[in-house]
Amino acid sequence: MAPLVLTAGTPQPLGAYWDGHGVNLSVFTRHAERVEWCLFDASGQHEVARLPLPAREGDIWHGYLEGAAPGLVYGLRVHGPYDPANGHRFNSQKLLVDPYARALQGRFQWNDAVFGYTHGAPDRMAVPDDRDSAPFVPKSVVSAPFPAAPQRPARPRIPWTDTVIYEMHVKGQTMRHPRIPPGIRGTMAALADPNLISYWQDLGVTALEWMPVASFLDEERLARHGLSNYWGYNPIAPLAVHSPYLASGHVQEMVDTIDRLHGAGLEVILDVVLNHTAESGERGPTLSLRGLDNATYYQLRKDDASAYVDDSGCGNTLDPEEPAVIALFHAALRYWACDIGVDGFRFDLAPLLGRWETGRFDANAALWRTIAADPDLRDVKLIAEPWDASSRGSALGAFPSPIREWNGRYRDDIRRFWRGDACTRGALATRLAGSSDVFAHGGRTPGMGVNFVTCHDGFTLADLTAYARKHNEANPYDGQDGSTENLSANGGVEGATDDAGVLAGRRRRRRAMLGTLALSRGVPMFLAGDELSRTQLGNNNAFCQDNPMSWLDWSALGDSGRDLRAWIADALALRRRLPFLRLDAFYTGTSPGGVADDSDIRWFEPDGREMNDASWNDNVQRALAVLVSGPLLAEERRERLYLALNPGLGPVPFHLPAPRGMGAWRVVLDNGDAAGTTRGNILSCGSLVDVPPGGLLVFEPESQAG
Repeated sequence: MAPLVLTAGTPQPLGAYWDGHGVNLSVFTRHAERVEWCLFDASGQHEVARLPLPAREGDIWHGYLEGAAPGLVYGLRVHGPYDPANGHRFNSQKLLVDPYARALQGRFQWNDAVFGYTHGAPDRMAVPDDRDSAPFVPKSVVSAPFPAAPQRPARPRIPWTDTVIYEMHVKGQTMRHPRIPPGIRGTMAALADPNLISYWQDLGVTALEWMPVASFLDEERLARHGLSNYWGYNPIAPLAVHSPYLASGHVQEMVDTIDRLHGAGLEVILDVVLNHTAESGERGPTLSLRGLDNATYYQLRKDDASAYVDDSGCGNTLDPEEPAVIALFHAALRYWACDIGVDGFRFDLAPLLGRWETGRFDANAALWRTIAADPDLRDVKLIAEPWDASSRGSALGAFPSPIREWNGRYRDDIRRFWRGDACTRGALATRLAGSSDVFAHGGRTPGMGVNFVTCHDGFTLADLTAYARKHNEANPYDGQDGSTENLSANGGVEGATDDAGVLAGRRRRRRAMLGTLALSRGVPMFLAGDELSRTQLGNNNAFCQDNPMSWLDWSALGDSGRDLRAWIADALALRRRLPFLRLDAFYTGTSPGGVADDSDIRWFEPDGREMNDASWNDNVQRALAVLVSGPLLAEERRERLYLALNPGLGPVPFHLPAPRGMGAWRVVLDNGDAAGTTRGNILSCGSLVDVPPGGLLVFEPESQAG
């Protein structure tokens, strides 16, 4: 074979790209002394060449290989100082993943050779390891451009006011689905199945928020216990799809699935992990950025550059002030949005993407400015998880528009109220009305908050009503992982039970929380499987449970004790039918001319008395009623809803109000009746109606009901 010769090529774009004649490789590393492009055979098992990149422009090393084509399997070896005390961890014996790679080949295997230092040495990483890690790490693969195709379906571009999010796991959604072909269960291809598409449409959701799909690894501790990372928050290549999620083995599968979802009017929001990598802390493996330029990509401790700032809780934190890091983030976001076609992003541990070394959170951080300046990114849906694992806590309410935020206060206050905690009526009222205490500043609105009661992290809704404490025995952490306080209640029995009364109470509270979520101002988000009462058996940190504990259990379909789909669909249909529920404005509690009946929101004691300061501070009464009204319509008519909420332990009689011009109320939602036989009942104004413990009843004027 003729010797392979690299020409200079070009410094941009970063990564390996085929131009139709050859492949250009461009690598950023500021402190390296030499960069080698290592070529492998098609199997990825045998290294066939090491080619030093011949050109350097600033901190970018590059070279061009004439005749190379898509499918080329490669890795990087980077030479430089091994000097952990000064932040440098170069070790050319460690084959590195190209951080810009769009595909990986081969599986990662835990072996002492993947560590840059002599694993287990007592002198704390002072000696570099001289074993070749190539047999144990995935290889990068040059990707082909996407084939020319007919016009792709347009993005649905659903307004935020109409958006209903469904957070889901790509694998867990279909692993147990009886109507999905076994060969594609757990993959993106399965998510294009017509059965699932109609399922989501019938439920009333508009956007699927996928948990991370970028390539990730299993932590060493999990591997030792025969477990794996299920959630995917342990990334190694931010532009490469996790290969087990592709039934076909090609990323075109993801593109085709998104096109099918777009054609059905469904959006896809991608959960992206840009704050840390799978290289973990100082004793972690050398797989990519650590070996490329550790001192540049990661935040290192000022007092000890051999150690990492660990504000992610995962061992390391990427440096959001470093332009090279922002460039990598930007490239990843553009790839997913522009090439793959996703409709938005949810940013994991988002404060770390704008938290300076001083600990101060910067709402005008470089990544947000970069997105705002990119016409292809600035109008996609952007959602921040507004807390991290640092001691600085939450940045809820501090993110710049147009970034929405997961509203953790909503989750906590709704849980407390429906658990029956004392003095929580005021907090419930604030959350239902849009969380003005969090978002009413700087021109922001209720729609800046993504409301939720459950998410992937913590108890499922079923477990929230069945367990008073966590049960994480299946995890390898001796019960020390997961939150201790879940704001949950078990109804008198811990876990599974045959007690009909306990089960009925649990169902009411589940429906109550789901109904409250659907009717609150802000953007609602539901956790996949809650509609089927999915349980994790009390495990509130099932990130390592890639098994039926985490997968959706479709046997709940049609089970009157577990299937809550009809309740959610009815609540969301009511939200869609009454525009004033979706207004992106805070309730004012006032009315033109001071007429009480014209107020957009009024709060009542169950006996019909209007709430006052003493009422809000009452530590005995738990129940609460609210009358919400829309803008004045034709014929001096207003759309209205009356909600009766009873989180207490016993039934409570509610006095139905009598607004001007009203004759009777019709029941539109009743969480205590699975069969729905009380829906449609007519009650006159002034009537008393008993609401059971954990009950939520919703009424609308008889003349208004659809």
